[in-house]
Amino acid sequence: PKPRDYTVSMNKKEKRLAMKSALSSKVKDDEMVVLDEISVEGFKTKDVAALLKALGADKKALLVLPKTDEKVAVSARNIPGVKTAAVNTLNVYDILNADKFIVAKEAVAGIEEVYA
Repeated sequence: PKPRDYTVSMNKKEKRLAMKSALSSKVKDDEMVVLDEISVEGFKTKDVAALLKALGADKKALLVLPKTDEKVAVSARNIPGVKTAAVNTLNVYDILNADKFIVAKEAVAGIEEVYA
């Protein structure tokens, strides 16, 4: 028996339009928060939890960083419902699945560069 292939191909323009639509829906619904930077001093989950609580992200949150930051990723991975992503790994499902979309200012520039 051969394993079944469930991949669905999509045109580049369709992917770009889906991403633009997802981003604009987050902005319209006031679910997008732009911070100067997302950083923590040590590998402490408590620091990220305090940041999320201050922003009102009590359920699902997506933290978007300009580039992969090991401290933030390790600190946030133990919190249920919180996911971290770099700008180059961003996808439509993660954006729409999150209740709060938290982005670093430097990452916004990267998103605009690709999708604007």
